[in-house]
Amino acid sequence: MFLTISTTGTPERPATDLGFLLHKHPDRAQTFSTAHGTAHVLYPEASAERCTAALLLEVDPVALVRRGRGKGRGGAPDAALAQYVNDRPYAASSLLAVALSTVFKSALRGVCAAMPERAASPLPLRIEIPAVPARGGAELVGKLFGPLGWTSVEARPVALDERFPQWGESRYTHLVLEGELRLADALRQLYVLLPVLDDAKHYWVAPDEVDKLLRAGDGWLAGHPEQKLITSRYLARRWSLTRQAMERLELVRLAEADDMEVEALDNAVVLDDPAEETEEAPADGTPYGSDGPTRPNGPNTPNSSDSPENSASSDSSENGSSENSDSSGSGSAAKEPSLADQRRDAILTALRDAGAGTVLDLGCGEGRLVRALLKDARFTRVVGVDVSVRALTIASRRLGLERLSERQAARVTLVQGALTYTDKRLKGYDAAVLSEVVEHVDPPRLPALEYAVFGAARPRTVLVTTPNAEYNVRWETLPAGHVRHSDHRFEWTREGFHGWADAVARRHGYTVAYAPVGPDDPEVGPPTQMAVFSRREENGHQEGKAA
Repeated sequence: MFLTISTTGTPERPATDLGFLLHKHPDRAQTFSTAHGTAHVLYPEASAERCTAALLLEVDPVALVRRGRGKGRGGAPDAALAQYVNDRPYAASSLLAVALSTVFKSALRGVCAAMPERAASPLPLRIEIPAVPARGGAELVGKLFGPLGWTSVEARPVALDERFPQWGESRYTHLVLEGELRLADALRQLYVLLPVLDDAKHYWVAPDEVDKLLRAGDGWLAGHPEQKLITSRYLARRWSLTRQAMERLELVRLAEADDMEVEALDNAVVLDDPAEETEEAPADGTPYGSDGPTRPNGPNTPNSSDSPENSASSDSSENGSSENSDSSGSGSAAKEPSLADQRRDAILTALRDAGAGTVLDLGCGEGRLVRALLKDARFTRVVGVDVSVRALTIASRRLGLERLSERQAARVTLVQGALTYTDKRLKGYDAAVLSEVVEHVDPPRLPALEYAVFGAARPRTVLVTTPNAEYNVRWETLPAGHVRHSDHRFEWTREGFHGWADAVARRHGYTVAYAPVGPDDPEVGPPTQMAVFSRREENGHQEGKAA
């Protein structure tokens, strides 16, 4: 397998400067040993006007199989025959990506002591790779490289056999990239995206691959439209690593939005400014690891979609993680409040009507609801609870806890906790909010959640919001019978939600009322349904005492 990197120049800035940037002399052919073969660097042409460097990787198929420790494929698809016949010696895969990082290590880092200004400046580049395995075809190649500054992305499908065109096309593409980019940026993109296109790796993906991905993706991955697909495929669809990487990328995105370092991220509360932050509208609800379109998510759990096409709902996992965020599913989102805003407003209104002064946000995620509560002085004590330490860290930075005045800081506390376990710290509050939480809990665990909130904590008021499954037919991009997000364990119809809530109220001495959130469709109801539980003291239940 091989690739070529070409650039053009002038007598004042000769193209042969490429040799300095790659740290490989144009007049010499050089050879390097790799774990699976031999890499050669040579220059087919080298003049002031045009210079081309070629990386040729000769893979030892026997060594590849032996190092596979029984996998027999070295990252190749079709494992049954791969130890006998495979494309690894010819297809640009993770083998070539590793060779790039080994042979052009300094160039990948953007380091050139001899010409630092050239290393930091864009160059007219042309990169050509004859055989790129692309699971997703030429269309996916365009989606991955198109947003990265290339003026031309040509992905020409390779025929199975040019002598027999009726056989059709293979899964390989002849890739040509042209544009003005820093050499380091171009190499980093290839390092990440070649294994992503192949959707395979020749080595075990360990946790340190997250750091490698973020280093190589610095400056472009956090804002890439296909961020999730790239992250999932690069990390071999390992959910725990993908989630960790997505959380860290969200920190980067927030830091870039606030024009500061990640370590100094501080999206502080402005108590006298009623405007909420603008929330992103994702393109679709495709879960991690899919090959379809993907969308950026928050740093706690993969967001569900109140609208799979145009929203990012505030969700949480079984343990209570949530983001309390959403976007409108209509095309008039610029004119009308998003569904997230409508839900947040409905919660705030219900809390005010209940006369609540101290509030628990159970599954606070990034802390958006906590932030809204702090803007209203009538809420004198706000506690955000989440199982994810990382989510709480992001919430702390978003809220700017370290910069709040002593008086304001005394109003808010963030604590780690799982909502399916009783917690003495949660007793004695006026109200508790479970916003887009219950649908993430496995049904057998619902009684534990119910007792922890209604039986043990027993706030005077409990607000529960959850998607209305009947409304799903209004989302054109959501297949019939599917839930809005793969992390949802279930979604209730209005009847199902009312049945659960009525039973909870009876068991624990509450009354319950229902309210729609979002447009109330006459046929299928609202996109989100809310239950408002009010504790009845006259029935023998005592405040703060478990039923």
